[in-house]
Amino acid sequence: MSARMISTPLCLYDCDRFSDASTVVIVSAGDALDEVTCEPIRIAAMSGSVDRYSWDQVEWPAAYDAGRDLWAHTDYTVDDVDTAQFYDGFAFLPITWLEGLGFCEKGEGGRFIEGGTRIARDGELPLNTAGGQLGAGRLHGFGFAHEAVTQLRGNAGERQIPGSPKVAVATSGGGPLAAALLLARD
Repeated sequence: MSARMISTPLCLYDCDRFSDASTVVIVSAGDALDEVTCEPIRIAAMSGSVDRYSWDQVEWPAAYDAGRDLWAHTDYTVDDVDTAQFYDGFAFLPITWLEGLGFCEKGEGGRFIEGGTRIARDGELPLNTAGGQLGAGRLHGFGFAHEAVTQLRGNAGERQIPGSPKVAVATSGGGPLAAALLLARD
């Protein structure tokens, strides 16, 4: 709470940091699955939205449009989601995604995460189980897709959420531009 101010209301630790890192996401046709040795994770739906390429005067976060559109492409609902990996380049963006994807009403995201129990690893909606970009560094959403797959495969070790997760959502952006990916383990 005593971190220096960057730009009101964001302090130093409310903004992600540059990092040297990499991840790989391999997308393949379903008929090539006989070549896969690990458990395949299916892309159940995806969406994206671009309001504008600048943060200047954004009146409606692109996460709201991308979130609405994601559910239009699937029979899954928010009630089916076992874990959420939300872009957090700035600390407020996961709240924006909670609202945009319909996990709570617009304006209720702060109350949804209040106390942290609902978004804890053993909570109702485990959120950013690998620490997110604020904790792990900037990968522009690829780290979230990787963590969602890792959780769905049950390979997250000490970070693994309880039970047998089958559906995850991973996002990128959320302010002037946004993308959402719904992943499922069949």
